[in-house]
Amino acid sequence: MNTNPLAEVFGFPTDNFSNNAERYRKNRLCPFHNKVPSCTKNSATNPLGVCSIFYKNSPVITCPIRFTENWLFAEEAARFFFDEQILSNGRWTTLREVRLEDEGGKTAGNIDYVLVSYSAKGDVIDFGALEIQAVYISGNVTKPFDYYMSTRQVNKSVDWSNLKQFPRPDYLSSSRKRLAPQLIYKGGILSSWGKRQAVVMQKCFYDTIPDLPRKASPEQADMVWFIVNLNLNEQSNVFELVLTDTIYTEFKPALNEIIMPKPGKFEDFVSELQNKLDKTLDDLPPEAPTLTDIISR
Repeated sequence: MNTNPLAEVFGFPTDNFSNNAERYRKNRLCPFHNKVPSCTKNSATNPLGVCSIFYKNSPVITCPIRFTENWLFAEEAARFFFDEQILSNGRWTTLREVRLEDEGGKTAGNIDYVLVSYSAKGDVIDFGALEIQAVYISGNVTKPFDYYMSTRQVNKSVDWSNLKQFPRPDYLSSSRKRLAPQLIYKGGILSSWGKRQAVVMQKCFYDTIPDLPRKASPEQADMVWFIVNLNLNEQSNVFELVLTDTIYTEFKPALNEIIMPKPGKFEDFVSELQNKLDKTLDDLPPEAPTLTDIISR
């Protein structure tokens, strides 16, 4: 079991002290196509440069920028969104953080990435939307990060297992507070326009949501899920983003599967009500004797 919760710091495993890894840490750089060369996670001046943490001995991505390694998702999404002619002439690009509004002009949020195909004159021909789903973290990541960065080679193997708030992924909050609302609001608008959508998420997160009803081919789908993971390249001692599964679905059946919980047994809920009612009645004070009771004694 990993007692140090940090898997990657500024793009490299915590036990990688190559010149390149140390250059990124020293200068607080992001190797994964952030908006600027520097890492800006949580703060532009004092970034929390943790890309992934260990959970059950596997790296879990905690920063959405980590998914942009080699633009793997963009190439895969373009194949789903556009026809062969567009792909062959290369007239498509990726736009980041595009504002989406509802009918009343109120924001439905920003789309993480919009892939746009365009004509030789630069006019928009078609587009598709892509969302990246990282996970929320519960616990304290800052304390191990600050301690590691202070003296890295000495502190790389510190045992943090007794840390009161040992960090761990919060998959339930990630699906209820992030994935589901984004699909409902942004996804609902895009679906009403008949536009295709893509979602990128790590396998460990995907495994916590219900099985989605799959379509056999991309032609039958209006949505695609790219399931990725981090594999350690032992020779270079870096984690590499790899595509492990591609799942084609329709938007509405997938959304319904995620937002509609599977009900438990009705009898179990009634039994729980009965237990709580019994405890409530047991805690009631005994009834005070009435005047009639006293006289009759």
